[in-house]
Amino acid sequence: MDKPTLRRRSSGLLLHPTSLPGPHGIGDLGREAFAFADFLAACGQTWWQMLPVGPTGHGHSPYYASSALAGNPLLISLDKLCQDGLLELADLKPLRGQAKDRVNYEAVERFKGTRFAKAWEAFERRGERAAQNALISFCAEQAVWLDDYALFCALKESHQDRPWVEWEPELRSRQPEALARARESLQGRIRYHKFLQFMFHKQWRELKEHCAQLGLGLIGDIPIFVAADSVDVWARPEFFCLGDDGRPTVVAGVPPDYFTEKGQLWGNPLYRWDAMKADGFSWWIGRFRAAFSRFDAVRLDHFIGFYNYWGIPAGAEDAVGGRWLLAPGDELFRAVLGAFGDPRAGGSPSGQERGTTVEIIAEDLGTLTKEVEALRDRFELPGMRVLQFSFGDSDDRMRPHSFPRRSVAYTGTHDNDTAAGWFKALGGPSRGRTAEQAAVERENILRYLGVDGSDIHWEMIHAVLKSPSDTAVILVQDLLGLGSEARMNVPGCAEGNWQWRLAPGALTAEVAGRLALMTGAYGRGPRRWTL
Repeated sequence: MDKPTLRRRSSGLLLHPTSLPGPHGIGDLGREAFAFADFLAACGQTWWQMLPVGPTGHGHSPYYASSALAGNPLLISLDKLCQDGLLELADLKPLRGQAKDRVNYEAVERFKGTRFAKAWEAFERRGERAAQNALISFCAEQAVWLDDYALFCALKESHQDRPWVEWEPELRSRQPEALARARESLQGRIRYHKFLQFMFHKQWRELKEHCAQLGLGLIGDIPIFVAADSVDVWARPEFFCLGDDGRPTVVAGVPPDYFTEKGQLWGNPLYRWDAMKADGFSWWIGRFRAAFSRFDAVRLDHFIGFYNYWGIPAGAEDAVGGRWLLAPGDELFRAVLGAFGDPRAGGSPSGQERGTTVEIIAEDLGTLTKEVEALRDRFELPGMRVLQFSFGDSDDRMRPHSFPRRSVAYTGTHDNDTAAGWFKALGGPSRGRTAEQAAVERENILRYLGVDGSDIHWEMIHAVLKSPSDTAVILVQDLLGLGSEARMNVPGCAEGNWQWRLAPGALTAEVAGRLALMTGAYGRGPRRWTL
């Protein structure tokens, strides 16, 4: 079976694993993930796209993880731990008192945490040679990041989850003697966190192999920035703009616009690009290697920031006082692509994966300047085209029939309202457009599609599948015609995001059949589906 590629006409669905149904309060890598992969294959799809899968921190945002390389333990399937003999059937009783359509992260953390602890005790007690050796091998293979990550987690626990900048000075500055004492005193917890990453890796590999057997590719997501309170910043402070106390001196965000009068203050520490360049961009190369070990393609978040980014003085109350700073995007992508032997890097192939063309989607949304377009096009990266952004004016170049072939067409993204919610919305600042703009867009899309709007989500799916874009991706919420209540994220809103879950049984045979017919009609299915 041919390996999925963004350069062949195809389509897929966007659904984060936490949004899968299931009895334990959050979607995971177990039965429902395999069932969703089977559904994708039954619909003739090629891709499963998801959000970042790292361990989430403040606000439970997947874009604010405590590690750029680790997996989120909350995605570990309890059912699979039971199959491995590490839990009992009684441990699989459903999490009670929780809404099935929302994730209560605090409740899930408590519920799964007790069961993870029990599974770890069983793993240690049984001491099966094969399993123990597999854990040892995993730890050795992943030591370059896993040792620091597990120590970071254990230290966070011992400091009542306080940020690392509030630890003792010798731990903040990673003095070797202090770290050695911590490794000794916390060795049990360090092994526990390595065990969780081992189980995540094992279950992920099983799901990825199942998807590969179905001809499905996984699309992941690399956030451009990392969280201040992360192992990445603690372990490599020389790569970030920090003061002597470890706190950021300048932070990330975006300037004021219609949506946010005072801009967006993200708060992530900015990179010291000079130090990263002097080190050969090794940190970024390692990050891409980790991503491509899990995914067949990755979406590179906030691609604009690899040309220029908005730097805001630390301590500012908003983003108004920021300024534009330049990033070494050309040099970075040549180094990263060159490490994979990708011919787009220029020069002679080098690295272990000689001649590999890596699959990267540039999230080029926002104010797209000619310089950013040139950076994207120099490395032949497909950009994103979002249907909801196509009907604000009369410019035919924005319409789906004019989408470039080297692009990925979306009905919407996790940061947008759902298709049905967008169409019905009356507008206003919280909606990202005025009432007048909403009315114009509604009129334009109805005229363009030649419909009355009664089945708008399917008409929008029809439009992206029909477009010239090599790849088309549909939000599962749009596939089901769900309204604004199913929105995944509202940018700039600190509460209530990342919680939506799919209702059990919502993906019916009728939905699958209709999507399969459209997919085949527009030549996006596997060859056995193409009409």
